[in-house]
Amino acid sequence: MEFNENKNGQAAVLGLQHLLAMYSGSILVPILIAGALNYSPQQLTYLISTDIFMCGVATFLQLQLNKYFGIGLPVVLGVAFQSVAPLSIIGAKHGAGAMFGSVIASGIFVVLIAGVFSKIRSLFPPIVTGSVITTIGLTLIPVAVGNMGGNSDAPTMQSVILAFTTIFIILAINYFFKGFIRSIAILIGLVVGTIIGGFFGVVDTSALASAPWVHVPTPFYFGKPVFELSSIVMMCIIALVSLVESTGVYFALADITGEELTETRLRNGYRAEGLAVILGGIFNTFPYTGFSQNVGLVQLSGIRSRKPIYYTAAFLVILGLLPKFGALAQMIPEPVLGGGMLVMFGMVALQGIRMLTQIDFKNNEHNLLIAAVSVASGVGFNGTNLFQSFPQNAQMFLTNGIVIAAVVSIVLNLIFNSGKKDK
Repeated sequence: MEFNENKNGQAAVLGLQHLLAMYSGSILVPILIAGALNYSPQQLTYLISTDIFMCGVATFLQLQLNKYFGIGLPVVLGVAFQSVAPLSIIGAKHGAGAMFGSVIASGIFVVLIAGVFSKIRSLFPPIVTGSVITTIGLTLIPVAVGNMGGNSDAPTMQSVILAFTTIFIILAINYFFKGFIRSIAILIGLVVGTIIGGFFGVVDTSALASAPWVHVPTPFYFGKPVFELSSIVMMCIIALVSLVESTGVYFALADITGEELTETRLRNGYRAEGLAVILGGIFNTFPYTGFSQNVGLVQLSGIRSRKPIYYTAAFLVILGLLPKFGALAQMIPEPVLGGGMLVMFGMVALQGIRMLTQIDFKNNEHNLLIAAVSVASGVGFNGTNLFQSFPQNAQMFLTNGIVIAAVVSIVLNLIFNSGKKDK
């Protein structure tokens, strides 16, 4: 059956598909950050619900096509994985106020540099983006493994069985199914793993029982923002990484839809992303970026219209107003979550490696050096105690693998490849 843009039912079903494809990625970031900062179940429910709500708002902003903001492509925005480590560090060292203050400041930064960045995106070639994305995946994999063992010093056999059962389910879905079912394999794995966990008696429903039915996102829920300089600088670097990731998503969608991306249109897309990040900080959620998994769904469905994505945005906003729905995510046992995370973060790392395989290493050995040093320093310095004697603010930068990989790859690329161009 051909897609008819005038039939709202068809568009709504396609919109629901996009929501399911990005949902597991959207809830993981608030769960990880809340776990790192020891937030209460009530605080985590707020984070998940408001994050889902803001994903809808951010997506709506990006769907616009006017002279001020919006890329006008069928893109879904979700919370950026690269924000997990830096926000966890900032929250632990300076508190929630500095964490969300840095998010607001980075959003303002993105809006201000949108016009400039649309002209200098050549500073972020595949050798840079590939190195950074590879580092993101590799630095998050140990977090997944920790969850697989229930974040315990003595993981039980039950935790290991649950984690590997979840991985097996995800792999089985990828083996036996194609198309849309395969695209939501991780979500299905989390759901089925949680059901199995219920038989093991490790599913906690208390958060669901205590969550209200309806809530409205509250500005500055965790307190007024604090604008701490080192935290702001770190999140501005992360914002640049997010812009690079979004640029790849925008060009991929432009290629699929056959639309031309001018500098003006890119600028407006970056502005919309910056506005979404500012709103995320105000309502105490996180930075947003274009979700690559939804690009695959656009390619898979062959539907290039923005109308289904409007439905996706509407569904996200509605679900974000229902905390009971957000609390469902807290029922997922840690080992089940860890199994899903292992697959997801492994795929993130492989996405970066796939980008690196397109680089000309044979005729330009400097590229090999750039990627090697960037990834090695990013993974090696992540969470290290090597810089314990340094000032605390310096430690925040030097022990954040994603920031280190981004800075090292950009600087080395400028040094070794200035004036060169890959084939």
